[in-house]
Amino acid sequence: MDCDQSRQSRKIWRLQTLILLCLVLCLQLPSKAEEPARITFSFDFPGSEPDHYAISISTEGQGTYDSHIKTNQGSGDDSFHYDFTISPLTLTRIFDLAKRAHYFEAEVDSKKHGMASTGIKILKYTDARRSTQATYNYSRIAAVLELTDLLQKLSTTLEFGRRLEYDHHYQKLALDDELKRMEEISKQNGLEELSAVAPILQTIAADASVINPVRVRAQRLLAVGRKESP
Repeated sequence: MDCDQSRQSRKIWRLQTLILLCLVLCLQLPSKAEEPARITFSFDFPGSEPDHYAISISTEGQGTYDSHIKTNQGSGDDSFHYDFTISPLTLTRIFDLAKRAHYFEAEVDSKKHGMASTGIKILKYTDARRSTQATYNYSRIAAVLELTDLLQKLSTTLEFGRRLEYDHHYQKLALDDELKRMEEISKQNGLEELSAVAPILQTIAADASVINPVRVRAQRLLAVGRKESP
């Protein structure tokens, strides 16, 4: 009887040890439910500048931007990577549009024959429960159209940031024309999320070695960005 009880005790101990080990391993594994939802937009259009870019934005407000431009008649590749934080207002708008577009689960391309190519676009949504994406040239879905327009304008803003950073380091005399063009496009509502490039604008505005009109333009754009992202 004692022998049977001893064997039973050992079985219970082994079972308890196994359960405890499983719990420890589960706690060490990253929980997929804790991963933030993410929207990714990529654009490919040979001959345009940039000819490829990808924007990724999480519900935590963290974004990444990667682009490249073919140089020297296609023999080179000028790549650019940028990390940024997106404003709560724009973040809410982006994920609301994704929801209205049913997270890109259905066909979004218009499939209209004879439609001119405006670049290959891919919208992707991922969270703990789903991973969906749609590839399209042009869409008639209002939420997709609005989201595409917003993200393309964001790319335009970030590309200005890339050029301004280059000009500030290597050719400060080019800053005036670049900022002038940036102001004009901003007035035409052609930019989105100016706060994303605030660091380079602040650097230019504070640089005493840059001519005053350039610093003033940078300050004006910073003010616009602050109004857009209260």
